[in-house]
Amino acid sequence: MAKRILVVGGVAGGASTAARVRRLDEHAEVIMFEKGPHVSFSNCSLPYYLSGIVENSESLVLMDPETFKKRYNIDARVHSEVIKINREEKTITVKNYATDTTYEETYDKLILSPGASPIRPSKIEGINNPNVFTVRNVVDIQQLNANMLDKEVKDIAVIGGGFIGVEVAENLRLADYNVSLVEFANQIMTPFDYDMAQILHKEMIDHGINLVVNDGLEKIGEGFIETQSGKKIDAQAVVLAIGVRPETRLAEDAGLVIGETGAIKVNANYVTSDPDIYAVGDAIEVYHRLLNKPTRLALAGPAQKQARAVANHIYGNPTRNLGVIGSSSIHLFDLNAASTGLNARTAEAAGISHDFVYIMPGDKVGLMPNSNVMHFKLVYEIPTGKILGAQAIGKGNVDKRIDVIATMIIMDGTIEDLKDLELTYSPMLGTAKDVVNHAALVGLNQLHGRYSEVKVFQVRELVENYAFIIDAREENEFAAGHLINAVNIPLSEFRDRLDEIPTDRPVYVHCRSGQRSYNMVMALQNLGYHNVFNIAGSYLGVNLYEYYNDLVTGREKIVTEYNFK
Repeated sequence: MAKRILVVGGVAGGASTAARVRRLDEHAEVIMFEKGPHVSFSNCSLPYYLSGIVENSESLVLMDPETFKKRYNIDARVHSEVIKINREEKTITVKNYATDTTYEETYDKLILSPGASPIRPSKIEGINNPNVFTVRNVVDIQQLNANMLDKEVKDIAVIGGGFIGVEVAENLRLADYNVSLVEFANQIMTPFDYDMAQILHKEMIDHGINLVVNDGLEKIGEGFIETQSGKKIDAQAVVLAIGVRPETRLAEDAGLVIGETGAIKVNANYVTSDPDIYAVGDAIEVYHRLLNKPTRLALAGPAQKQARAVANHIYGNPTRNLGVIGSSSIHLFDLNAASTGLNARTAEAAGISHDFVYIMPGDKVGLMPNSNVMHFKLVYEIPTGKILGAQAIGKGNVDKRIDVIATMIIMDGTIEDLKDLELTYSPMLGTAKDVVNHAALVGLNQLHGRYSEVKVFQVRELVENYAFIIDAREENEFAAGHLINAVNIPLSEFRDRLDEIPTDRPVYVHCRSGQRSYNMVMALQNLGYHNVFNIAGSYLGVNLYEYYNDLVTGREKIVTEYNFK
């Protein structure tokens, strides 16, 4: 007898499961239920409709019910909400909003892919005002856009600095709205460490976004919002993007086990506590490969892998569950940013002994007209050198580099392994010693104690305490902007000026991006200096780290002029 497989929810998890089931079994009866009008759409592309990059909202819809039926013989039912699971009878109760009727369907296997819903804190005054929006589906983005056009909105506040918040803010700004982004934490984009996030902060400010961090939403008024610190910001429309909550009501009502993260608990094959019910996507908790504990991960890529694994398990095909590491990327105005694995903050919180490399090499050969600096941070375990994670920001192919690191993490690679990777090279695409190879070499120097360094966030204290800091750049570079109290001794001159470099106190060296200062540090060590340190990130890194902090706090600058080139 043919299997009867019901799928609750579409998009990445549900629709992918249904399609995989059909590929494995032409005779199965597959029915998919979606509460809204669209069963398959590009949810990651939703913000780009606001700027016109995606010109037509209907193009966000990837496949309609008719196409599902014709191509895959899948019965996709929209405006149909599954409101109850009757486990003993192995049936579900469905509410059809188009006909205002309720009916039941039987199943052999049931797959839950209800997703996650945007958080809307009820305690905030004005949270249910008609000018307050969330972004989850095509209808949401259509309503937001229509409201702004109909009411001639000029000022918009986006609350939350995660992926959705940042992408919505960017696209609204590209559409020439006055945009404020308010984030409760001290930075946007928490997959990145604070030092790396400063680069993203600067990018948003440079493109005209009013960025407010370390401050939460207190009140939504008529034409304005008010933050917890008392800031009043003009806003005729508000977009809430403060996070999502897994949709677990259906599972809870059915008595399925909910995990410690508040999401649906599943085993290695994505089976719930009922052997005939599976769950995938944003509503489930998954195993974090590096932290060795359950977590939640609302990303399309993992959801599609889970979908395939579920269909395979139903039909007896073995699938490995490697856990997740959290690889992601984002485009922000002129920058690309990507991360994978643990950042330094997460590793610290988990009690993992670690260190990190922060380098800024070129993303391709410097002779090429489109060569740019890439900010790259590699986190590794001490003493094993096991790669824990990485972050990259720049105008070039940061995703390529992070994908390499993600692969190394899944293979339990170390920085020693990373050093030896043979990667492709063309002057227009990269460098002979790629960014990731470069980072591994620096990491090995650190790990084996070949030289010492201080981190970019430690430089302010050095300047304020009048440490002896050498600026290894040339005189013209120094004149364009430098650290207060730094001494300009270029790499090209230092061997003739050793009498100016003390031997009885620590010496700290920086240049523009770290290459010249590293060479000076190694040379000084070979000449008998034992208390010399390279400044990670060098002058460019310090500029980017200090710029936003100085801008929002008004504290005294430690550089004479900001210079980001």
